[in-house]
Amino acid sequence: QVQLVESGGGLAQAGGSLRLSCAASGRTNIEYAMGWFHQAPGKEREFVSAINWSGSDTYYEASVKGRFTISRGSAKNTVSLQMNSLKPEDTAVYSCVAGVVAGPSARYNYWGQGTQVTVSS
Repeated sequence: QVQLVESGGGLAQAGGSLRLSCAASGRTNIEYAMGWFHQAPGKEREFVSAINWSGSDTYYEASVKGRFTISRGSAKNTVSLQMNSLKPEDTAVYSCVAGVVAGPSARYNYWGQGTQVTVSS
């Protein structure tokens, strides 16, 4: 089992920045891809971004490309999402995920509890 714990959510103004972090613990000897999904009130959960184990491949949902940057820590068991130029429509609960393969259509076996991001206009 892998446990994922997110941190860094909060309130930001439109145009501002937030940085989300996620730390994996437990069975971390496997080379997991990691990423982020978000779910806004009344909407379905959506893919945001993902990164493979080595960090060489990154994936972004179209609306965040150029504004968000995903990265892995040197220890490989952490992932961060730097969110710049935030928009009110970025408001959602952001969940960290881990799985075998990275990508928008990949299956992620492990999910964090989520952290709230609220962007005011």
